[in-house]
Amino acid sequence: MRNDFLINTDSACFVPDETAIKTANYASKHRSSSAKSGDRFASNMSHAEKIAQTQKLLDRAIVDAWYTVKSDRRPPKLTRTRWVWRLTGLYHLCHSTTPLMEEAAQGFASANRKSLAQWATEKAREEAGHDQLALLDIQSMGYKAEAVVEALVPPAAKALMDHFTRSVRDSDPIGCVGYSYTGERLAICRGVEYIQMVEALLPPDTNATRCLRVHSAVGSDVKHVEETIEMIAELSDDERVRVARACYKAALLRFSPPKEHYISDEEIQNVLKPLVLA
Repeated sequence: MRNDFLINTDSACFVPDETAIKTANYASKHRSSSAKSGDRFASNMSHAEKIAQTQKLLDRAIVDAWYTVKSDRRPPKLTRTRWVWRLTGLYHLCHSTTPLMEEAAQGFASANRKSLAQWATEKAREEAGHDQLALLDIQSMGYKAEAVVEALVPPAAKALMDHFTRSVRDSDPIGCVGYSYTGERLAICRGVEYIQMVEALLPPDTNATRCLRVHSAVGSDVKHVEETIEMIAELSDDERVRVARACYKAALLRFSPPKEHYISDEEIQNVLKPLVLA
């Protein structure tokens, strides 16, 4: 699959390759063009064309969110301490996925939306246990993992979990598809170079990138993205547009800097000091 995003390893943010995707304002454009889009999908389009159109629709939504935010603020430089902070965020996001996807599957099934119910059920199964990888990574960094994730809940992760929960419990839970696609699509922007950059910061013989590897271009998310696109391509025109709008909303959260200051290494260390493994 073509990767239309590049990773800026200095800021750890995802940056769209402007030569790959040209965008305008997503929300207004798709409100006005959804009917035309529906006509195109209703025509005898090949399977490959349908897949390509679907990926373009979803990825354009994510890029539009990046342009909407486009903040000059950058997160602090990644350090060993800040990597533990990132791992706590990964833990909380992974920990919420399986139960919420199971709930979404029930909602889709009750509405007789079989393909969506099957997708959500499979997503719940695929993500099961990934939170344990994050715990193992935190433990490898020398901390009491369970205590760390109880003490640290990054606001960005909390905002994403709250958004995910609202999407699942909406009268139509289809927003969770866009939430999931956005997370995995951005995850596969992280390749071997990024993983090696993180590992170079860590103490020798530290194995603290297990969760990162699973959610990267070297893990299973590449296949998951492809499978999700194939499923979305078979949805109705209106459903596809709603998924794209959900991608836009989820991407806004992922690209937006915190309303307050970025937490400092000192603040993180103050929480971690009592939680060092004996």
